[in-house]
Amino acid sequence: MNSTLLVAIGPWQIVLIVLVVLLMFGGKKIPELMRGLGKGLKEFKEAKNDPNKEIEEKDDN
Repeated sequence: MNSTLLVAIGPWQIVLIVLVVLLMFGGKKIPELMRGLGKGLKEFKEAKNDPNKEIEEKDDN
């Protein structure tokens, strides 16, 4: 991740983003959205590691 992006976003910008998300989706939808985001990240990590696992399995055989 680019560290300059993290420096450019301050605490007030994060608060503003959270408020906008709350206004757009409402409080009840946010846990559902976060759950979907978590599942997506998990699938991405698994897909990223799959080629490495396949290579290791081929080396073992």
